[in-house]
Amino acid sequence: MQYQQLAGDILSHVGGRENIESLAHCATRLRFNLHDNQKANAEALKADPGVIMVVESAGQFQVVIGNHVGEVYQAVCKQAGLNDDLARKAEQQVTSNKLSLMGKFIDVVSGIFTPYLGVLSACGILKGLLAITLISGALVETSATYQILFAASDGLFYFFPLLLGYTAGKKFGGNPFLTMAIGAALVHPTMIAAFQAGMNGQTATFLGIPVVFINYASSVIPIILAAWFCCWLERQLNKVMPQAVKNFFTPLFCMVITVPLTFLVIGPIATTVSQWLASGFQIAYQFAPWLAGAALGGLWQICVIFGLHWGLVPLMLNNVAVLGQDPMLPILMAAVFGQVGAALAVALKAREARMKTLAGSAAISGVFGITEPAVYGVTLPKRRPFVFGCISGAIGGAIIGLSQTLSYSIGLANIFTLAQIIPPTGLDMTFWGALMGTAVSFLLSFLLTFFAGWSETPGENNEH
Repeated sequence: MQYQQLAGDILSHVGGRENIESLAHCATRLRFNLHDNQKANAEALKADPGVIMVVESAGQFQVVIGNHVGEVYQAVCKQAGLNDDLARKAEQQVTSNKLSLMGKFIDVVSGIFTPYLGVLSACGILKGLLAITLISGALVETSATYQILFAASDGLFYFFPLLLGYTAGKKFGGNPFLTMAIGAALVHPTMIAAFQAGMNGQTATFLGIPVVFINYASSVIPIILAAWFCCWLERQLNKVMPQAVKNFFTPLFCMVITVPLTFLVIGPIATTVSQWLASGFQIAYQFAPWLAGAALGGLWQICVIFGLHWGLVPLMLNNVAVLGQDPMLPILMAAVFGQVGAALAVALKAREARMKTLAGSAAISGVFGITEPAVYGVTLPKRRPFVFGCISGAIGGAIIGLSQTLSYSIGLANIFTLAQIIPPTGLDMTFWGALMGTAVSFLLSFLLTFFAGWSETPGENNEH
């Protein structure tokens, strides 16, 4: 009943069902594409106790809900009569006609990767915990216990092309099961065996055309490009196919054309681009790791406010897929715990009971990687705590960057990321540097906010 009431209020304040072109959600936000943003009452939504903040960014009207956004999303869809097909068709129109180039990019990335965010985090945490069991000697790699848990942690990453095929197909307006089948072809055991044979010097051809087999397990960019092409081809074929046979022959021709084209052209080009991106980032990072750490640690939460952080998600995933490691996720711990420290200081110093409760719960959410409640509900309205959190994040990020800490799996930046940054060779200075940078960010932000963050004297930068 609580979610139904909140959903009704949200629907009313965004201008009703007739003003909604499409609706999606990420980890904490409802992302509306509206016919007319002027019909939405942002101030009324901000005043609703069930809403943390309202943000208009990248052409979207974003309502920040918190960790229970999935339940609210379902309630809104039910009351508005939204379904996947309707939302997908409307979203295609919005993406192609309404958003800027950057807005389109962020919209596509968030639409493809958002459904996996929680599972990615869970798998990454499990990988980190398994690394701890190996280092401590609690488990060995040959034990069935380890192998079963490793399969649980690695299955999503290994079959990522298959899963991304589904969400990319939905996002690009095609048959998601068709694009999922293309992703499955990329990681089929026959293709993996062909790749291994190629490593041993064997050559292969497709209709006389030489094929260079690549291991697409865990890859990201190839399947996204293949899905985009497949969805475009599907629309073209549906225009000319007779109604009586298009349900069968359109998928057939899409498969017969797209899968070989992916192995011959799309896959190699996308893989090369992936390697260039990974190498380019590594060059920039190695040039001045402390500067990269300071910039990412200080600016990350600002990117989160505007929803621009999604633009970095494919880069992190690509780093792990291509290089087997990523330097960005460890740096984000400093950005996250900078806001956690500020929120905790507010919780301890605030006199008003509501702010104490809000800041305390926001700090707890932040520990597990969800900083929107802290940012929108606590630190940003008070201004200086948010600034102190960003400054502390920059300093902590510089320390982590200088330590050249790497993550060996992907997930949300949170307390469990410490398990994901343990090197295969065991604890070393990269781990301790990350721990130090995170602690410095947290403590500095806490102390600055507690002693200089704000005054509760009326008119002196109090609640808002």
